[in-house]
Amino acid sequence: MKKILFVIMALISGLVQCQTGSVLIEAESFQNKGGWVVDQQFMDVMGSPYLMAHGLGIPVEDATTTVSFPETGKYFLFVRTRNWVARWSENEAPGKFQVLLDEKPVDKIFGTGPEHWGWVKGGEIEVTRKSHKIALKDLTGFNGRCDALLFTNDPDFVPVNDIENLSEFRRERLGLPKEPESAGNFDFVVVGGGMAGTCAAISAARTGVKVALIQNRPVLGGNNSSEVRVHLGARINLQPYTALGNLVNEIGPSRRGNAEPAENYEDDKKLKTVLNEKNISLFLNYHANKVEVENGEIKSVVAQNIESGKKLVFYAPLFADCTGDATIGALAGAEYMSGREGHNIFGEATAPEKADNLTMGASVQWFSEKSESISKFPDIQWGIPWDSTKAEAITRGNWNWETGMGLDMMKDFEQIRDYGMLVVFSNWSYVKNHSKAKVNFENDQLKWVAYVAGKRESRRLVGDYVLIEQDLIERKVYPDGTASASWTIDLHYPDPKNTELFPGEEFKSISTNTKIYPYPIPFRCLYSKNITNLMMAGRNISVSHIALGTTRLMRTTGMMGEVLGMAASICKNENATPRGIYENHFAKLEKLMEVGVGNPDLPKIQNYNLGGTLLDKH
Repeated sequence: MKKILFVIMALISGLVQCQTGSVLIEAESFQNKGGWVVDQQFMDVMGSPYLMAHGLGIPVEDATTTVSFPETGKYFLFVRTRNWVARWSENEAPGKFQVLLDEKPVDKIFGTGPEHWGWVKGGEIEVTRKSHKIALKDLTGFNGRCDALLFTNDPDFVPVNDIENLSEFRRERLGLPKEPESAGNFDFVVVGGGMAGTCAAISAARTGVKVALIQNRPVLGGNNSSEVRVHLGARINLQPYTALGNLVNEIGPSRRGNAEPAENYEDDKKLKTVLNEKNISLFLNYHANKVEVENGEIKSVVAQNIESGKKLVFYAPLFADCTGDATIGALAGAEYMSGREGHNIFGEATAPEKADNLTMGASVQWFSEKSESISKFPDIQWGIPWDSTKAEAITRGNWNWETGMGLDMMKDFEQIRDYGMLVVFSNWSYVKNHSKAKVNFENDQLKWVAYVAGKRESRRLVGDYVLIEQDLIERKVYPDGTASASWTIDLHYPDPKNTELFPGEEFKSISTNTKIYPYPIPFRCLYSKNITNLMMAGRNISVSHIALGTTRLMRTTGMMGEVLGMAASICKNENATPRGIYENHFAKLEKLMEVGVGNPDLPKIQNYNLGGTLLDKH
């Protein structure tokens, strides 16, 4: 019988009684989220998922839950929160919110404090019954955020805040078990439900492999989901394996374009396809953050539910890192690269003389829509200083609204995402309230701003071969070629004009594009050099920074995933490692790639011209 485990978060109690005299409530576990959204993108850095009021300047509906107290009497409230614009502005904070006890607000306004995450004292609370309704009331619609609330009757108690001890603090206070619950045994565990991971799971399932697919968001598709809204770029059905890509075509949306309405990205099509595969167990809202390794081999992966905190452990002989960030590989001790390699490393003509930490950035896309009546937007005072030389009187922010180049895409990612939102709000506020063009924007309403930022680059795992610029330009085709990359070598850099206006904090990018002939990516780029049972597909494969410019497109990464699923079936049937496929069984993989696993009879979405196009980029 088909097993679909924990597809949507279950058993959320919304309240936790921990020990006599104190109660800890994780905001993400509230029974009713209202208009607040769960944000888990930074939990490995700041310690937890949290709730955020992403209302585009309009206060969102309250998040509510019921809390049981061990006894009545006086309690002291702590709220873990932060002022998300404190790095850039000393003016009034945008993310203000209140805590309501039975609809009565406590005296303290939250979200106005320091820049970094920490516990803020909320004052004394009189608890008159053992059960109370708690609410988070958004006051601004501008991304107030709450991680957790703590009630204690000990006036001297101070909750721990350092990340090393915070996890154990939470576990103890929430009464969670020390050991994760077993999710079961699988042939193949795929971590990451973007196009690469989703295709890997489906491909493996259709070739007889029992798969667990772990995705840390409520939807599949990654950058091609309604949360990020980047279209599928590059081409499918290319030589030497023209059947590869039918699967991408089968689950991908029928419409193209960046920053379009949510329905254009057809999240349901991806989800339904996965749910129809009897060999896939899908775990949505689970974030993998622990790996057990023995002698260079992954034994298990632990994933935590982003709402309940429940942990599951996944056992398998084979794993795939399709996280984009190489999360599983990094946790396992796999070799990886980041930033730009210097010219001396691979001899690439386009590489800088010396290595640096510059990466391609992350995009926070947005768009507005015309309304039938005048639509106002707050004249914000906490934004980046804006004037007519900086303002862009436009209605849509596309791929080139890109931040974070030169920052750490892991440790600094909340700052990177927040700055992306901040410049959108700053520009829109100026255009609506002060620009010469404001009369033309009277009826324009800011309709969508991404809060899940679309990354292009972070860590790249090292395989038995690293694909480099010369391979692509000179078309050095290797005998273990698989899915073909077809996009230009598309590299992004800070826009010099934007840098002049915002030195060191640019938010616009330019790209350089070198056309290539479609290039089969060597299979040796799709498995780890030093972790024997780890494969990878997506933007974290074994390529140089330069070569990543062409391999990172999602039709290409989806085909990589299709190849991984086929390879998983060979590993199972032949009791082989991924390296063993390259050394002894590659002919079997070739036969599978010649046929593919996708439906070949579906109408094809128009491919791009050879070498890609600049008409609608990412």
